[in-house]
Amino acid sequence: MVVDRLGTTFAALSDPTRRAMIERLSRGPASVHGLTEPFALSQQMISKHIAYLVRARIVSKTKRGRESICKLRPEAIKTVSDWAISYRRFWEESFDKLDVVLKQMKKK
Repeated sequence: MVVDRLGTTFAALSDPTRRAMIERLSRGPASVHGLTEPFALSQQMISKHIAYLVRARIVSKTKRGRESICKLRPEAIKTVSDWAISYRRFWEESFDKLDVVLKQMKKK
């Protein structure tokens, strides 16, 4: 269901550490160790964050030998963008209607 997936994606994006990981992965794949370096967090906490991103389908994780490699799946974030765009249209149309009303009020 789209709503459940969208909710999971929003929950994953709500954490600043996970957003920083996504930002890093937007520049290309990285090892789990590489994602750990900028944070003062335990390997266990980093693994939990990565698992959250994998569950939300924002990140895929594969094994390359003994190393786990994470890769961004931007289509999951596009779902959020598409959802937000529909509301943007709503607000723009609402502001256009308000603008018409205000112009009519000024004429009176």
